[in-house]
Amino acid sequence: MSRPIGVMDSGVGGLTVASEIMRQLPDESIIYFGDLDRCPYGSRPMEEVRRFTIEVADHLVDRGIKMLVVACNTATAAALDTLKDRYDIPVIGVIEPGARSAIQGSTNQNVIVLATEGTVQSGAYPEAIRHINRNFSVQSTACPKFVPLVEELRYKDRVVVRVVLHQTLKHLADSRADTVILGCTHYPLLAGEIRDYFDGRKKVIDSGYETAREVSAILTLFDSHAPPGSEPHHLMIVNGETSRFEYILKDWMPFMKYTLEQVEL
Repeated sequence: MSRPIGVMDSGVGGLTVASEIMRQLPDESIIYFGDLDRCPYGSRPMEEVRRFTIEVADHLVDRGIKMLVVACNTATAAALDTLKDRYDIPVIGVIEPGARSAIQGSTNQNVIVLATEGTVQSGAYPEAIRHINRNFSVQSTACPKFVPLVEELRYKDRVVVRVVLHQTLKHLADSRADTVILGCTHYPLLAGEIRDYFDGRKKVIDSGYETAREVSAILTLFDSHAPPGSEPHHLMIVNGETSRFEYILKDWMPFMKYTLEQVEL
């Protein structure tokens, strides 16, 4: 029960999921792994992403985690089933929770997915949505410039962000879709600008909230919640240079107490 929850991502984006888990489950300890040295995953061949994901997941499992959250859409699409077969602990991704949230939130069954090239090419979101409700229309758009905006710390430069958003999303400006899925865990750091770009006419779905709810449900199912009143210990592991990671961590989660560890894979 006191073992930590493992959360992994290609970089800093998975912090959007980790922070929501911490908010909903404040007694739980988190071990987070950001694979910054090999970020981004979205433009890489899926077999390479699968290999990287298994390497990171193995590292976290060796640390004694009680659950693994793959907080990267591309990694989820590439390796989730493999990881579920590989370990004897619960493994969840972010695609199915995001798909369910979009289905619940849409009133006209018309959804846009903004994601990396790898996630778009995998077809994971349309498959997940239509597996639940085959009547949904799903339009996917690759947004290769979004992750660098976050990883290069330009996500607060509103002029740059708005230019990139217009270049990427202008063909969707008149779309009848009423719901937009942020199909990459980096994208919530751009959520406000994305919402503004569509003039608030579309509901913007961040899968972090639903993923945290699923984590809680699974812990309840297996009676694995940390004891009430536990003092959580958060470990942040970075494969690569740590300064950008620390900047975003302190900017976005300033009150979190954590230990930072740098590794090489």
